[in-house]
Amino acid sequence: MQLEGRKYLFYTLFVLTGLVFAVRLFFLQLVDDSYKEAANRNVVERLIEQPHRGLIYDRNGKLIVYNEPVYDLMLIPYDFKGVDTASFCRLTGLSKAELIKRIRKIPNPRKGGVIIPQLSRREYARLQELLSEYKGIYVQARSVRVYPHQSLANALGYIAEISPRELEKDTAGYYQQGDYVGKSGIEAFYEPYLRGEKGIRYVVKNNFNQIVGSYKEGALDKAPRAGSELVASIDLDLQAYGELLMSNKTGAIVAIEPATGEVLALISAPSYDPNLLSGPKLSTHFAELLRDPRKPLYNRAIQSRYPPGSTFKTVQALIGLQTGALHLYDYLPCNQSLVGCHGHPSPTNVVSSIRHSCNPFYYLAFRRVILQGGDDFETIVKNYNQWRQYVERFGFGRRLGIDIANEGKGYIPDIGYFNRMYGEGRWGFSNIYSLSIGQGEIGVTPLQMANLAAIIANRGYYYPPHLIKEVRELGGPLPAYRQKQTVPVDTSYFTPIIEGMEMAFKAGTVSWQAHLPPDKQHIVICGKTGTVQNPHGEDHATFIAFAPKEKPQIAIAVYVENAGFGGVWAATIASLMIEKYLTGEVSRKELEKTTIQKTFSPKKHP
Repeated sequence: MQLEGRKYLFYTLFVLTGLVFAVRLFFLQLVDDSYKEAANRNVVERLIEQPHRGLIYDRNGKLIVYNEPVYDLMLIPYDFKGVDTASFCRLTGLSKAELIKRIRKIPNPRKGGVIIPQLSRREYARLQELLSEYKGIYVQARSVRVYPHQSLANALGYIAEISPRELEKDTAGYYQQGDYVGKSGIEAFYEPYLRGEKGIRYVVKNNFNQIVGSYKEGALDKAPRAGSELVASIDLDLQAYGELLMSNKTGAIVAIEPATGEVLALISAPSYDPNLLSGPKLSTHFAELLRDPRKPLYNRAIQSRYPPGSTFKTVQALIGLQTGALHLYDYLPCNQSLVGCHGHPSPTNVVSSIRHSCNPFYYLAFRRVILQGGDDFETIVKNYNQWRQYVERFGFGRRLGIDIANEGKGYIPDIGYFNRMYGEGRWGFSNIYSLSIGQGEIGVTPLQMANLAAIIANRGYYYPPHLIKEVRELGGPLPAYRQKQTVPVDTSYFTPIIEGMEMAFKAGTVSWQAHLPPDKQHIVICGKTGTVQNPHGEDHATFIAFAPKEKPQIAIAVYVENAGFGGVWAATIASLMIEKYLTGEVSRKELEKTTIQKTFSPKKHP
């Protein structure tokens, strides 16, 4: 009887336990859906959808940069388990050692990272069906930049995968490893506008890692927003023409629209095809360009520091007139015992000194500026500082703020420099007179010289040079490029400088070969030549100009290394560029051909 009672007790406990489990199962399956949601979360994946990067057009609507789709093969190490790595390596072409190496570089094994970047559409199509057999593998679509015209490489810059250091600086948390960002040029400067906004898509995957549908019918999805389009101020035809003229040469050309500060052409020679820094072989090509002794990655238009040579006499004349050290009808002798010069009528005044580029005139004019009020050291320091302040207001010795990174400042020596060189109180005009003709310690960028030409064309003002005339979402340029900048020189003083520059081009230091053809000589070009002394070889040629004289449409600076006298080849290149821009065609075909074929040796001729 006792055993019988225990048997019934056992049966009762067994039934009660079963009922508890049944009730719990009922509750979990039909009442409490938290476990169901947890299970769903295991198969719901949050995918980032990359936006299309903003397109870039030139000022005439020609497409400069567009996007081409590529596909990054992504791997999540945490899920990449029990996979036949041998077959995966055969499929992707990776060695096992390389696969392991790439997996180890992925910082977060649960989030994953890029294992093979930038598969083409054809490569992706070949792998698409087979990749579903491997857990932890998926594909992320993105785009690479394509440059249909192969021009403007140094200004456009390039995009590449974000670095760990850049990720650390991303306080907004927009980027993640594997994202692409602008690394230089326009691509870097306008990154916040070009990148757009990422989209989010939630998908449901089965246990074979295959997408079987969208989560909640896409209710939580967010579509990506394409980056803003940019309209460059660049005239692509003029840019390409300038690059052609600088074939086999070293130097730079910068052309600006004076009334707006819009850069019409920004040429650094030698350059490279921007498509080399796009696509899966970017790193290889970058290393090759970096090793190239011609330094094609170096943007000479905004980074190089050249002495301005005689082009700087325009600034000296304006400062002399403004400070009262020089007067319009002062005639000064061409005394070559002071500084060397070339044969021309003497004496000269402001207009004829610009026309003939008289060195002694500017030696004496600069001496007046520096020694105005006395020749004691205190007066020299005061006058030099005043002179330097004027020069800086013309945009020298500082960055103009162009909308690409790595702009150089140039160099205007300060008092501290001369004190270190000669000792405080132990130097005077005799130590700095070479500055009078744009030589010595002074250094400028071609961009600064083109801006000087724009200042003279505008008779005393400029807008900061910029490459993007319109960010579509803003309806114009960035606000900083709408701010008019003035120089502290009376407008009337620009008239004699412009007259001298007109005469320099017509019957002064500019070679006859640079003159426009007879049917286009109604276009009045005002220019100033410069021959930059080069202790390492042949002198550099430089030239600044603007045209037409009335209502100028283009201001230009040209530097050609080792080309000698600035009135020949630098002036010729400038006049061809001006003819091309203002008339749409160049009729001097023989000169054009000769200029393109011309090369210059850095070594001095015996």
